[in-house]
Amino acid sequence: MIAGLSAGPAAAGPEGTAWGYNSYGVPGLIDMPGAFGRDDGELGYAVSHFQNQTRHALTFQISERLSASFRYALLYDIRRNPGGPVEPYRYDRSFSLQYRFLEEGIYRPAFAVGVNDIAGTGVYGGEYVVASKTFSPRFRATLGLGWGRLGSHGGFTNPLGVLKNSFKYRPMASSGLGGGFQANTWFRGDAAVFGGVEWRPNDRWRLIAEYSSDDYAREDGAAFDRKSPLNFGVDYRYNDRTTVSARYLYGAELGLQLTYALNPKQPRMGSGLDAAPPPVVPRAAQAGPSPDLDDSALIAAARTALAREGLSLHGLARDGDTLRIQIGNDRYPIAAQATGRAARALTGLAPAHVERFEIRLTEKGMPVSSVLVRRADLEALEFHPVASDLMRARTRITDAPQSLPLNGGHFPAFTAALEPYLTPSFFDPDSPLRLDAGAAATARYEPRAGLVFSGRLQQKLVGNLDKTIRPSTSVLPHVRSDGYLYAKGSDTSLTELTAAWYVRPGQDLYGRVTLGLLEQMYGGVSSELLWKPQNSRLALGAEVNWAKQRAFDDMFGFRDYDVVTGHVSAYYQFDRGYTAQLDLGRYLAGDTGATLTLAREFDNGWKIGAFATRTNVSSEDFGEGSFDKGISLTIPIDWITGKPERRAINTTIRPVQRDGGARLSVPGRLYETVRGQQASALDASWGRFWK
Repeated sequence: MIAGLSAGPAAAGPEGTAWGYNSYGVPGLIDMPGAFGRDDGELGYAVSHFQNQTRHALTFQISERLSASFRYALLYDIRRNPGGPVEPYRYDRSFSLQYRFLEEGIYRPAFAVGVNDIAGTGVYGGEYVVASKTFSPRFRATLGLGWGRLGSHGGFTNPLGVLKNSFKYRPMASSGLGGGFQANTWFRGDAAVFGGVEWRPNDRWRLIAEYSSDDYAREDGAAFDRKSPLNFGVDYRYNDRTTVSARYLYGAELGLQLTYALNPKQPRMGSGLDAAPPPVVPRAAQAGPSPDLDDSALIAAARTALAREGLSLHGLARDGDTLRIQIGNDRYPIAAQATGRAARALTGLAPAHVERFEIRLTEKGMPVSSVLVRRADLEALEFHPVASDLMRARTRITDAPQSLPLNGGHFPAFTAALEPYLTPSFFDPDSPLRLDAGAAATARYEPRAGLVFSGRLQQKLVGNLDKTIRPSTSVLPHVRSDGYLYAKGSDTSLTELTAAWYVRPGQDLYGRVTLGLLEQMYGGVSSELLWKPQNSRLALGAEVNWAKQRAFDDMFGFRDYDVVTGHVSAYYQFDRGYTAQLDLGRYLAGDTGATLTLAREFDNGWKIGAFATRTNVSSEDFGEGSFDKGISLTIPIDWITGKPERRAINTTIRPVQRDGGARLSVPGRLYETVRGQQASALDASWGRFWK
């Protein structure tokens, strides 16, 4: 049975996109890949099953031409190596990449190259070059050349052997610890031809026939009997996001596939369910001259008007014909929307002689940006067809290293909340998915700007994280591999209790000092300095921490292990939301090395990334997985509900959690704290200014 999950526009897809996902979660046919990708930005989850084979795949269309897949397979009655002894079961993790290097033309097919199992045990190791051609809106054909598993049926001498004789021979892939790159095997050994055709009688149905070049040598005669290279399938598109598929595979087995896909560019609630913004109040519409309120009356009026919009007034000052306010925003995930609502509110209360509004945006009590707008532009452009572009052209955004007088009455401030929580654990060999769920009480107290006391208390209600029975065998200090013992220790956990000080040391500089119980496993002291100019793509940071491991079953107790860690970091923002982060330094186990994180961010707050860490810990000492790596997802809650909300769902999917390359988790790190309020972020989503 085969099942998959995909998102985005109609699953049939516009011209030039793949019509579906194959059983490995790769855009393609049934088992074989195609040359077309999915819609840019699409995130698809696929689950597939046929006899003794279950595959889960998460696929992200990184760009129009590049897609990546993470796959987790449950395999039964499989051979470790072709011709070898049969294992009763295996849980296998692997990554795949596909790049379309030539677009389809009038007469020319699209061409793509791909690598399966690019970092895994090699069970699904294979490479390919494939071409696909659209002959009509209803019919496509695909033809490819594969190596590895995709060169195992009907194989012939590798044509790349004319370039170098070593291409004719494929070294045996080492399953070993898994997770390593085995580039010496890529595009080597025998090659074989595969292909197929797709026909869509209408927009809901797709019929597929393919010739597979995979002989299933590890599974044939053990998991199932492979009798034919031909596969046949039918897809039914239930709706724009969900597709179900049925297949007849290798002359022997039936399979099913379910595919669900979404695209971060397309919120479930469209433009959202926000309450209407306050109207711009033109001075000409005021009844008589606007009274020149004294400061106390103006502050009270501004505080009330901003509170209606979910904003808090930190400070207010007048300078001739300019009214300046400093605000906090706990409601809107897009800073441009908070800015626009604040500006609109000011038009209804500012004295008539005020010509300009300066709005200073803050985070954690720190002023971050100054947005200067002209009142006349607000009055003239509110209903203009290109109001956003014209307003941005007439607005000045600069750094705000200095705070206004804190006379808004906001501090001291206290907030508390009760919310559900989920804590997943992936890829335990005894249970691929474990989960705890319960309620979390959070509280935050700010006695003054920049000083934040916060805590989080969790009460588990249901779950099985404490059922792990595999003790750590790591030869490194057990800085993460004993994490399951915290779930066994108590159903009530104090996961955070900190005091943090945020400060602006100077122009383009931000500072932070945090102390207390930093996370579930560690307490200590963390300090950080960040250089992040308003319009710079580049940011630089440095962090130094002293961390002590917390007791397993005592909220305030500690164990003997402590360590000094720290990193220097470089952050860079490319075009179209692509970002890179490089961290160099010392990790929790005392190892030293680097972490590279690549991500794509969307203007609405979605973020999908991948990271890898290599340190001076050898693959053997690291253990299963060879080195730390994983996928991170950030899903803004307002994307789901349509209501303005700054919180987001954050999760990390690691193939395995070990001790090498483990980093301290510190709340409120500066880069993510401030950059959403800066000019580059405001520019990217300025259309929300009028929302």
